[in-house]
Amino acid sequence: MKSLIASTALVATLSMPAFADCANATATRSAQTEIETTYAGHHSEMQADIVGTAQDAGFTTLLAAAEAAGLVDALRGDGPLTVFAPTDEAFAALGEDTIATLLEPENKDQLAAILSYHVIAGRVEAADLVGTTTEAETLNGTVSIDGTDGVMVNSATVIQADVEASNGIIHVIDTVLIP
Repeated sequence: MKSLIASTALVATLSMPAFADCANATATRSAQTEIETTYAGHHSEMQADIVGTAQDAGFTTLLAAAEAAGLVDALRGDGPLTVFAPTDEAFAALGEDTIATLLEPENKDQLAAILSYHVIAGRVEAADLVGTTTEAETLNGTVSIDGTDGVMVNSATVIQADVEASNGIIHVIDTVLIP
């Protein structure tokens, strides 16, 4: 199962020009526009926590996975947390069978491990990463971050940075990170 997931979704390592074809670039622009539109005008409103912010932005698969893994309460905690949030399209790239398998109750620990790999305890803004390459400790291992040409987390591209939440910050990524 691990090799299926790892080979199906080797998701996370290097640089911004990751869009080799027009369809990917269009999908990324579409997802980014949707996210930017969702947050337009919300600066004066009271900020939601990470879960509420993700709900407002339409991260249905991420939230279903967090619920199945029993992580919703942790994402609603005091924080601060930095979350690398894969889009629904990023989860879809894993394949329907893989997603369905991960969401089964008997795979709760494996799903929690994958999702925890997307979370850093503490607040990391995109400005902190610009022009650097570094490693960061997630709640389930180390990720490589390359901020020299956009921001990459392993091989995932940050397509929308610094989405504010009351208990942290979300960076939207185009690929699911696999520990």
